[in-house]
Amino acid sequence: MAKEQRTRLGIIAAMSVEAEKIVASMEDVQEETCGNIVFHSGRIGKTPVVCAVCGIGKVFAAMCAEAMIIKFDPEYIINTGVGGTLTKDLSIGDVALSRAVIQHDMDISPLGDPAGLIPGLGIIEIPASEYLADKVASIMESMNVRYVRGIIASGDRFVADANIKKRIRDNFKAIACEMEGGSVGHVCYANGTPFLVIRAISDDADSGACDDYPSFVKKSASLSAEISMSLAKSL
Repeated sequence: MAKEQRTRLGIIAAMSVEAEKIVASMEDVQEETCGNIVFHSGRIGKTPVVCAVCGIGKVFAAMCAEAMIIKFDPEYIINTGVGGTLTKDLSIGDVALSRAVIQHDMDISPLGDPAGLIPGLGIIEIPASEYLADKVASIMESMNVRYVRGIIASGDRFVADANIKKRIRDNFKAIACEMEGGSVGHVCYANGTPFLVIRAISDDADSGACDDYPSFVKKSASLSAEISMSLAKSL
């Protein structure tokens, strides 16, 4: 009997709209539920992958990442989806690619530590995989997709206030904000699993949920899914 191939890539999305295209592209799909999280495992091209929708927010994302690592032991994990830009260098339809992730709502500064420092890890910026980032950058260049590599900020709020946007940008030099990548990175770093966060820009993080936001989300989610599938095929 042939030895079962180890899962090469784990893919985590917060919302179904960010994952449905990925799951639809998979072959030999098996569905398993662990802790109320549904995992779809199979292949994209020749690459063994597992994909899950974690739900919105840092706690759901952390639960999903830990369960995925324990159950499927993926060599790499990506967190794919949409986010808001924090820089004039990224507009709706562009992509933010993580050099590192931070949690902008982690703050124990009254105890003397800098804002953003993660107790237990002793760092503010959690470094993402350069190997995965280089691969995705090459994919986006071939797709003629505009992107920026930098720090992606996560927190348990939808950032729709210019003052908060400025604070996150000034404090952490972040290029984009969202609600899951920092905790996925936290769990992956703690477990020694290389990770990457990919965020197709769906909003400008100033105006909040505007009338066009649902259509922007759908288009941006489709783009992030295409990039994730291309990455899977390249591994």
